[in-house]
Amino acid sequence: MNISVKQLESQLNVVKLEDVTANPAPLGLMGFGMTTVLLNLHNAGLFDLGAMILAMGIFYGGCAQIIAGLMEWKKNNTFACTAFTSYGFFWLTLVGLVVMPKMGLADAPDQMAMVAYLSMWGLFTAVLFVCSLKLNRALQVVFASLTLLFFLLALGDYTGSSTIKQIAGIEGVFCGLSAIYAALAQVLNEVYGKVIAPIGEVVQGE
Repeated sequence: MNISVKQLESQLNVVKLEDVTANPAPLGLMGFGMTTVLLNLHNAGLFDLGAMILAMGIFYGGCAQIIAGLMEWKKNNTFACTAFTSYGFFWLTLVGLVVMPKMGLADAPDQMAMVAYLSMWGLFTAVLFVCSLKLNRALQVVFASLTLLFFLLALGDYTGSSTIKQIAGIEGVFCGLSAIYAALAQVLNEVYGKVIAPIGEVVQGE
């Protein structure tokens, strides 16, 4: 006897769950964007690396992004879960690189160690940029500029050039601002129920 899905559902008590939780992407992007802007204002030479940047790295760049990543996991979004969780822990490791040597827990990384560290994050980000080509233009700008930022910072450490580090700082400010735009655009568009700030949605099949 052939029974259709609708007939089967009518005979059984089928419970359909609908996801009504908030979009965590703006939180993750804001945590990344604001912390990135502040750190790269330091890299550009505007102020010293102090408690303000370290606190942002731990709590907003670190914890907030990890929380956003876990929320994206619940939404079955592999890309966002991987990105937010990874960059959240990136900020925590970066704070650790600064704080642990001062606490006597480990030696400070040498020049080549930092080159390797930044290059690995650059390679990871480059792959995420390729993934973003199927998402939206705003995220493409974020991941393209972040890939460039990591490799510029690695080059700056490799050469010891303060000029390259300052250029990286300026480029990093742009990267952070692009993430802030991508975050707030989603908030504005959702609140107003229409496109206030375009993010360049990619048409499926492109």
